[in-house]
Amino acid sequence: MAKKPRTLKEKMKVLGEKIQRNFMLRSNILLAIILILGFGAAICRVGYVQIFMADELQQKAINQQLKDTTIPAKRGTIYDANGKILATSATVWKVVLAPAYFEDDEERRYVAKELSRILQVDEEEIFEKAKENNYYTEIKRRIESDEREEILLLQDKLSEKSVNINPSVIFMIDDYKRYYPYGDLASSVIGFTGSDDQGLSGVEFQYDEQLTGTPGRIITATNAHGTAMPFQYSQNIDAIHGYNVYLTIDETIQSIVEKYMEQAIEEHQVYNRGVCIIMDVNTGAVKAMASVGGYDLNDPYTLSEETRAEIRKLPEEERYAAESAALEKVWRNKAVSDTYYPGSVFKMFTAAMGVEENLVDESSSFYCPGYYTVTDQTMHCHLRSGHGTQTFRESIKNSCNPAFMQIGEKIGEELFWQYYQAFGFSEKTGIDLPGEAGDIFFSEDGSMLPVNLATASFGQNFAVTPIQMATAVAAIANGGYIVQPHVVSQIVDTEGNVQSTTSTEVKRQAISSETAALIADILEENAVSGSGKNGYVAGYRVAGKTGTSEKKVDSNGDGIDDYIASFCGFAPADNAELVCLVFFDTPTGAAYYGSQVAAPVFAQIMGEVLPYMQIATQYTDEELAELDTIAGSYVGMSVTDAQTAATNDGFTTSVKGSGDMVLAQVPGAGTPIPQGGNVVLYTDEDSAKTQVEVPDLTGYTVYDVNYLCSIYDINISVTGQTDSYLCTATSQSIPAGTMVSPGTLVTVNFTAGGFTD
Repeated sequence: MAKKPRTLKEKMKVLGEKIQRNFMLRSNILLAIILILGFGAAICRVGYVQIFMADELQQKAINQQLKDTTIPAKRGTIYDANGKILATSATVWKVVLAPAYFEDDEERRYVAKELSRILQVDEEEIFEKAKENNYYTEIKRRIESDEREEILLLQDKLSEKSVNINPSVIFMIDDYKRYYPYGDLASSVIGFTGSDDQGLSGVEFQYDEQLTGTPGRIITATNAHGTAMPFQYSQNIDAIHGYNVYLTIDETIQSIVEKYMEQAIEEHQVYNRGVCIIMDVNTGAVKAMASVGGYDLNDPYTLSEETRAEIRKLPEEERYAAESAALEKVWRNKAVSDTYYPGSVFKMFTAAMGVEENLVDESSSFYCPGYYTVTDQTMHCHLRSGHGTQTFRESIKNSCNPAFMQIGEKIGEELFWQYYQAFGFSEKTGIDLPGEAGDIFFSEDGSMLPVNLATASFGQNFAVTPIQMATAVAAIANGGYIVQPHVVSQIVDTEGNVQSTTSTEVKRQAISSETAALIADILEENAVSGSGKNGYVAGYRVAGKTGTSEKKVDSNGDGIDDYIASFCGFAPADNAELVCLVFFDTPTGAAYYGSQVAAPVFAQIMGEVLPYMQIATQYTDEELAELDTIAGSYVGMSVTDAQTAATNDGFTTSVKGSGDMVLAQVPGAGTPIPQGGNVVLYTDEDSAKTQVEVPDLTGYTVYDVNYLCSIYDINISVTGQTDSYLCTATSQSIPAGTMVSPGTLVTVNFTAGGFTD
C-alpha cells in the first residue's frame, strides 16, 4: 500500500505527476486521432484518385509526354456533270523547323536569313522561333512548288562542309490549297473556302461536312522539359480525305449562259445584276445557274477596281461597312436568295388555274378597252388603246392585263391561294444551296382584297424567287408535276464508291397533264407570233412568256422607278426537256421591257444550248431555205478552181491579190456562213494583210444590214426575229470599229419591235 504524502511538498509533487500523466494520455489520444484521420484521408484520397480520377490523370500524363500535331485532310473535289473539275485542292507544303538541332545562334541566323528570303517572312520572327527547344515549329503554310524547290536546295546547301548545319532543322509537310480552274464561272453556286479550308458559301458551305474529310495526326514523344523528341519517337496517323461532289451543272452550258448574260448586262446597262437558270424539267437537275456580276473564286475578297474607286470616295469611317456590303452583294446568289415581282410570266399560272377549274377555255372571250377597274382602282393595260374583244388564247399572246384581271375574278381569292401553294410559290423549294429566301405574299394565310387579287393575276405586288419560278414553269412544261430542284447529283468517296445520290422524285402534281398541254401549246404560239416572239429559236419548238414588273423603288437614284425584265420558256414545247429563266434587275438603258431585254438573250442562250444537248431540230421550210452552209477548203487550189468549187458550194467569191494560187481564205474552211455568202480568196501575202472596219449594225433592218455588209465586204449570220419590217438589229458579235479581214463573219441578232411586255 502506497505511502500517502504527508507534507505539502510531497502533495504538490504527487499532484504534478498526476497532471503530467493525464497530459501525456491526452496527447497520445490526440496524436492517435490525428494519425488515424491523416492516414484515413490519405487512403481515401488515393482511392478517389485511383478510382475516380484515373482517366483524367492518365490523359494529363499522356499530354505531358506526347505532342499532337494535326495533318490536314485533302478537301474533296467538286466536278461538273461531265466530270470537269470546278474546285480542287492542290498540294502545297507547310515549312517546319526543328530548332532543337541548332547548335548556336550563328546557325539560327543563317537559316532565318535564307528562309526569310525564300518565304518572304520576317527574319527576326524566324530567328526567335529558331530559339525554341523542340522539334516542331511552323514557319509558313501553303507554299507553292517554286518555294518548295528553293527549300530543297537550301536543305542540300546546309549539308555542305562550308555550311555544316544539320539539314534536319528544316522539313516540309504536305498541305492543301483550294483552287478553282474556271475562276468566276458559277461562282455563286460553287462558293469558296476560308483560311482553314472551311466552306463559306455555295456548295462549299452546303456540303462542307462531306467535302472536309478527317485530319490526320503526328504524335511525337516529349522529354521531361516538354521538348519534342526526334522523329524516331513519333507516330503518323494518315488523314482521311473528303468525299468528291458531282454537280448537275454543265460547264459548257454555264459558260454559254454567262457569256450572253454579261453581254446583255453591258448592252442594257443593268444596274443590279442578272439571273439565268436552266433546269431539266423532268428531274429538277440544274444545268446552269448564273448570278452574273460575280467574283473570282480564287480571290473572293478582291472587289473590282470600279467598286473600290467608289468606296475610296467615302469618308474613312464608312469604308469598312461599304466594302463588306459590296462583298456580300457579289457573293450573294440572286437565283435563290433574292425575290422579285414575276410580272407577266406569272400569267401562265393564272391561265392554268382558270382552265383547271373549267372557269375559262379556248371559247372564252375578254374585252379590253385599255384599262380595268376593281373596286375604286383603275389599272391599265400596257396597250393603252386597248386590245378590244379577244379570245383566251389571244389574251395570253397579247399579255393583256385587263383580261387576266377578269380571269382572276373568276378564280377568286381562295382558289388562287390554293393553286399558288400547289405551284410551290408559298414555300422554299429546298434546293441544296444556302441562303434560300421565301416568297413575299399579301398575307401568310393567302387572304387578299379584290384589288390584291387583280394585281396578283398579272404577277404584280408579290414576290417570288427565281428558283421558285423556274420550278413552277417546269410543271407547265412536264405535264403538271412539281420536281425538286438540285445542284448536286452524287457524292462519291476517294475509291469511287457512291455515298449518296440525289432523289429526283416528283413532289406533287399541281395541274392535270391536259391543262399543262393546252397552256404549253398557247405559249408556243406566243413565242412564234405573240409577245414572246423575240424568244423564238429557229429550228426548235419553243414556248415562253415575257415579263416586265415594276419595283416601285429607285435603287440607282435616277428618279425613275426600277423594272425587272424577264423571260421564261421551255423547249421542245411538245416534249420539254429544259426550262430557262432569264431576268435582269433594273436595266437603265433605252429598253427595259422583257420582250426587248430578256427574250433575245433567252433566244441566244437556247440557240446554243439546244444543239449542244443534241435536241432534234424541227425547221420550217422557210428556215431551211435560210440555213447556214459550211464553207469548203479552197486553199491550195488555183484561183479558177477555187472559184468554181465555192460557186458549187453556194457561195460568191472575191479575189484579193495578183497570184495564181489561193494562199488563204476568209471565212475559213468549216465555218458556217449563210447560203450565198461571200468567200474572200487571198493569193499573195500583201493581200492577206488587207483589213476593213466593222460598221455599227444595230438599229437597222435585215435589208439595211445586208446592204451595209456588202459595202464593207463582210459576211453576216442572222439570229433572232427577221420576219417583219419591225425587226431591227440589237447586237453584233464583233463590235463596231473593229478592224477585220474582208469576208469575216459577223453574227447579228435581230428583235421584233412593237411588243412592250
